[in-house]
Amino acid sequence: MSDSEVLIKVENVSKKFCRRLKRSLWYGVQDLTAELLGRSNSHKDLRKDEFWAVREVSFELKRGECLGLTGCNGAGKSTILKMLHGLIKPDKGKITCRGRIGALIGLGTGFNPILTGRENVYINASILGMTKREIDKKFQDIVDFAEIGEFIDTPVQSYSSGMKVRLGFAIAAQIEPDILLIDEVLAVGDVGFRAKCFNAISRISKNAAIILVSHTMPQVARVCSNIVVLNHGKATYTGKDVPKGIEHYYSHFESQKGVVTGSGRATIHKIELESKGKKDIQQINYLDDLCVHLYLTVAPEIKQPVVFIGFLSKELQIIAQCSSLYNKVKLKNTGGQMHITVKFPAVNFNPGVYLLSSSVLDENQWEILTQHYAIKELKVLGEFVSFAPVQLMGEWDVKV
Repeated sequence: MSDSEVLIKVENVSKKFCRRLKRSLWYGVQDLTAELLGRSNSHKDLRKDEFWAVREVSFELKRGECLGLTGCNGAGKSTILKMLHGLIKPDKGKITCRGRIGALIGLGTGFNPILTGRENVYINASILGMTKREIDKKFQDIVDFAEIGEFIDTPVQSYSSGMKVRLGFAIAAQIEPDILLIDEVLAVGDVGFRAKCFNAISRISKNAAIILVSHTMPQVARVCSNIVVLNHGKATYTGKDVPKGIEHYYSHFESQKGVVTGSGRATIHKIELESKGKKDIQQINYLDDLCVHLYLTVAPEIKQPVVFIGFLSKELQIIAQCSSLYNKVKLKNTGGQMHITVKFPAVNFNPGVYLLSSSVLDENQWEILTQHYAIKELKVLGEFVSFAPVQLMGEWDVKV
């Protein structure tokens, strides 16, 4: 196969399911009978209690490309992976896969729980097309990658979910597949193992086509060259512009309502965002200035409150913070309303959607007087996407 050959081609694929088990079994008998008689029911309208899990999805992937398949829960991502792996058939459309397929689409998928890890390695690798000689040669690499050496002769039913994922990924990675399918299960692994997995994905992707199902957009931005965003079974975006696809992904979620907590000895009346002289804005361009206006009242007995402003990702991970204490700004409180303005000359956040939080603490930072968590949304626009949420502006000196 040439490097430019298309290894995965999905053409107008649809898949329907039934919400009721008994009715689903009856429909299955009807469809099987119709298929045996040379008739197909797939063109008909939905029957009672049926719904489209995937509807008219199309994409193709060449060797050397990695596709990020993302969307809300229930969007149809795992269903597409199962169809690609041949576990279920599409009701409409056509799927073409060329070459050896490695898949990790569920915790312990394909493992026999009463057999040992060693036995499962040989069985699963054989199913994936490896000979016993090939498995013997790769076996120690699989065990080393999975980091379960002392448990390799223990029944898999005693493994933790993380151990099953490590072993499953190790097998899939070592068979050197032409196509590698990976579901969200990598989220179960620890930080060190995830780093090892993504290094392996980068290595494998040079000679394979990879489909990665993930809700973690920094991961998608890091390894994917293509992206498909699903919503209720339909593809809302398909293409190579990964930043644009990530923007489509975030657009399917409602804005966070935010949470207000604290002892009540301070009140934030209003938070207002300003950029380039315009107030009450919700988006800025990369490297635009940003002013955060805080209107607050603090109990008179708190003479020098401490104010924090934080920015969180859509996954609610804090990516940047500014505090009056760290900036050595002493806030003198008289009990009246305070208007605090914090200016950020050039916001160097990776283009995306962020959530602003603000909190007020006492002088010793023992008591949270008030906290507005993920209370306001800010969108940063730009023509690029980076692996990191914040870009550092360095002073470069190059000598030739």
